Amino acid sequence: MTPKTATKPGARAGRGGGAGREATHRASSDERREQVIEAAVKEFAAHGFHAASTNAIAKRAGISQPYIYALFPSKHELFLAMHHRVVQRIRDAFREAVRGADNPDERLKRMGQAYIRLLQDRDEILAQMQAHAAAGDPALREPVRREFMQLMEDVRRISGASREEVVGLFAKGMLLNVAAALDLPPECYKPESE
Repeated sequence: MTPKTATKPGARAGRGGGAGREATHRASSDERREQVIEAAVKEFAAHGFHAASTNAIAKRAGISQPYIYALFPSKHELFLAMHHRVVQRIRDAFREAVRGADNPDERLKRMGQAYIRLLQDRDEILAQMQAHAAAGDPALREPVRREFMQLMEDVRRISGASREEVVGLFAKGMLLNVAAALDLPPECYKPESE
């Protein structure tokens, strides 16, 4: 190998040499972003928007606190990304649940069953409830409101159910959130006929 063709480790090998590294770095940033969001779910669930610290989130994610702000412009943006993740998991579970269901009643029933399975993740339930509680902050209220309304519209569209039936599903879901968060006994939320 002649000195003209050799490159030092880490040096760019011509114009396109950095493209692969940039793609790898981007993937690494995406992975870090995912780790931060997962850590944020736990911290915001436990402490709410105002009391959770980005330092604690960074420790959970195994990164430095300043790196959080390289991934998210503000604590508000991180909170909203966390909330979007939780709602997206609900949306995905509902889409999966309705596959092969023939009618709106069956689709809603399957969505309800899927939601009960999601309640196994206590952090996500509490994070969802913390998002509703944080809506007192004007910078969070509208995005959380939009996300909630979009989920209701998605359920209506995916299920084919009436608005009233969707409202009923969400009302039961909110009761289940409270029951799961407070670890209530089944007789507090299950009808006697079950």
